[in-house]
Amino acid sequence: MFSKSCEYGIRASIYIAKQSLKDRKVSQKEIAKSIDSPEAFTAKILQKLSKTNVIRSMKGPNGGFFVDGSDLERVKLWNIVFALDGNSLLEDCSLGLQKCNAEKPCPLHHKFVGIRAEIREALEKTTLRALAEDVAVGSSYLKR
Repeated sequence: MFSKSCEYGIRASIYIAKQSLKDRKVSQKEIAKSIDSPEAFTAKILQKLSKTNVIRSMKGPNGGFFVDGSDLERVKLWNIVFALDGNSLLEDCSLGLQKCNAEKPCPLHHKFVGIRAEIREALEKTTLRALAEDVAVGSSYLKR
């Protein structure tokens, strides 16, 4: 459903948020190891997430990546997905056709309209705090 970079970005954001709940900043290396992602790939993802204000970073000996307390509630899953994959999940044709739209639909177009609306709603309502708290209490997991 999501690109590989988006999958890693979601996992990284949740990991960072979980650590931020404990008032910890985390290094790029720690994040990559914790989400089982190549370090160089993780660096590019973290850079995009920082530029779009999903996460924050601080340089220096006490630096690292973190999510500000108020951002835990403000940042929604949609912010992460949009930062890394854009709107393609909700707008691109399910069959990869370039001219698929309501006037000239592909065979799956109308079947996916409702599904996409539900996905968008879930992405827009799910906060980073809720995801991090689910992982923190063990009701969901980031590792396989």
